Amino acid sequence: MKSIAVVGASLAGLRAAETLRAEGFDGVLHLVGDEVHRPYDRPPLSKQVLSGDWDVERVWLSADEKFDALNLTTHLGDAAVSFDAAALAVTLASGTVLDVDGVVITTGARTRTIGGPMPGVYTLRTLDDAQAIRAAFEKQPSRVVVIGAGFIGAEVAASARGLGLDVTMLEMAEAPFERSLGADMGAVLADVHRDHGVDLRLGVGCEAILGDEHVTGIRLTDGSEIETELVVVGIGVIPNVEWLDGSGLTIDNGVVCDTTSLAAPGVVAAGDVAQWHNGHFDETMRVEHWDNAITQAAHAAKRLLHGASVGPYEPVPWFWSDQYDRKIQLAGRTTDFDAFQIVDGDIESRKFAAIYGRNGVIVAVLGFNRPRHVMRYRGLIDMKTSWADALAAEF
Repeated sequence: MKSIAVVGASLAGLRAAETLRAEGFDGVLHLVGDEVHRPYDRPPLSKQVLSGDWDVERVWLSADEKFDALNLTTHLGDAAVSFDAAALAVTLASGTVLDVDGVVITTGARTRTIGGPMPGVYTLRTLDDAQAIRAAFEKQPSRVVVIGAGFIGAEVAASARGLGLDVTMLEMAEAPFERSLGADMGAVLADVHRDHGVDLRLGVGCEAILGDEHVTGIRLTDGSEIETELVVVGIGVIPNVEWLDGSGLTIDNGVVCDTTSLAAPGVVAAGDVAQWHNGHFDETMRVEHWDNAITQAAHAAKRLLHGASVGPYEPVPWFWSDQYDRKIQLAGRTTDFDAFQIVDGDIESRKFAAIYGRNGVIVAVLGFNRPRHVMRYRGLIDMKTSWADALAAEF
């Protein structure tokens, strides 16, 4: 290969570029991004950046000299708008066409929204989003309403409470993270937020956002209304695949890849935008976590250069969320779990480790301020340890 385009100037995109260079690719390497910023770290946006603990300069994923050493041909602020997979041709918004020998798709995802744009209503995905919400926080709104108690919504709520703001958080489910952690663990996390003064409304959603020139409140699905001048919507993301319409790739809740991250000859995908079958769990998945963006991007880059000999991509997904004084970590998959056990600590103190099982095998571990246990049980998940042996393990 003489030229490769990495489409998506994200964490996954940067790691793919770094891996390509580390694996010996010395040809033309394009990096395409819809934002004008070079790749930056997203997890701090809802925590350190939003709370004001970090300056913006700390979010860059690579120092200037290290980034420059990659010798990239950058197309930042010039989004890809179409792709011909057969010809390996990427067309950018500016009209530039990149005819290359290989493509790495790392275009990530964007936030879901409610209604049309309105001043005072925000989503949080980009650095610009975080800076705008931080500026709105500094104006000391009378109340912040967070719609959605997923990880982004919960982290925004925690950051706002840390700044002394009154917060109401809405969640359609009966507990935060119920779909991923189960009802019992979701209830634990709900209590953590209540303990820190969040007005948590469960089993209710937003029916309408009120206001004309600026948001003045929201109407809930139960008919009640909440007055507010600041709303943050955190109801999940949508993979950025529209630019691939007519590309020849298979699209189904992301770019469909084989078990090795290959989407088509000369095309691989990684990060939030990639869907593949993970043989370790015998499950088709699309993972929206920081760690997966790194590991899958490295694997996809090697697959592009070295072919199928790199083997299947079968990770044990892992992520974390910092909320108040709790570090919440989950490794593995909790889909359709049929066994659950607290293995260290207790729920009352909210410092514990718990494991999940399916079909007689450990498949996940959850930790509240238990990073050592999470990493060690993650190893057992990687080895497909039986449920009985996982329960008997002592750490």
